[in-house]
Amino acid sequence: MIKTTIKIYNTLRNVVTKVYHILNLNKYETLKGRKELIPNIDAISLSIFKQAQGIATKKSVFEIVAPKCSYKTFVVSINRCMEMLQKIVGFLAISNRMRSHIIKHVDSTDLPVCSNRKIKNHKTMKLFASRSKSSKGWFYGLKLHLSVDLEGKIVALNFTTGTTSEREILKKMNKDVRGIFVADAGYVSDKLGKEFYIENERILYTCTRTNMKKIATFPDIELLKTRMRIEDHFGNLKQFHNLTSTVCRSARGYLTNYISSVLSYMIA
Repeated sequence: MIKTTIKIYNTLRNVVTKVYHILNLNKYETLKGRKELIPNIDAISLSIFKQAQGIATKKSVFEIVAPKCSYKTFVVSINRCMEMLQKIVGFLAISNRMRSHIIKHVDSTDLPVCSNRKIKNHKTMKLFASRSKSSKGWFYGLKLHLSVDLEGKIVALNFTTGTTSEREILKKMNKDVRGIFVADAGYVSDKLGKEFYIENERILYTCTRTNMKKIATFPDIELLKTRMRIEDHFGNLKQFHNLTSTVCRSARGYLTNYISSVLSYMIA
């Protein structure tokens, strides 16, 4: 078991090292004073490793790797790599666009930062979180917006506060993405459809609401049937990559958790 874990981590670290040098992330390294006890490459690798292995807390990772530093230093080192994680996610998303399937699925999911009974007392994410309602009920937190192609490659993503409308973020998030976009009824808007449309390059198909008198063709129906695939991605992110968390003690900790979760899913 230990040998397998070490092998998985080393494989992951090799991938991180290659991307680290491609993106010239060594500019984030401390050049003066004492060297970091946990180098950036290791901090990034450990952050992704935690999510890829479905490990619930940083404390558990600390106990597994047993670094020669305090737990506080370990946590600070992991959270320090947030900007570098963002750079890697952006790099992989752009790479995925270059070889993506023409059909894209777009949707959002809720990221509660605490249970509803703790909303009034929650302070850690008060600058970013908001109370909103999803298909599962009320929550207090953020939203993850994703654009994923038919083959499962993430081509665009954005984190917003919980009250942000999916229609507001769609055009901004996918400004450099082309193809046939499939979305649920939450994206229904004639204005959005016209603004999003680019002749011979981009078009938006949405599910219809029950009160709409719109007849879908057979190709439209078959296309819309594929939309549910994006729900599988959200399910995998939450169930196997610890996308949601309510135990982080800082806003940076929450954001690092979200980004490393998505990154571990993109690399897997």
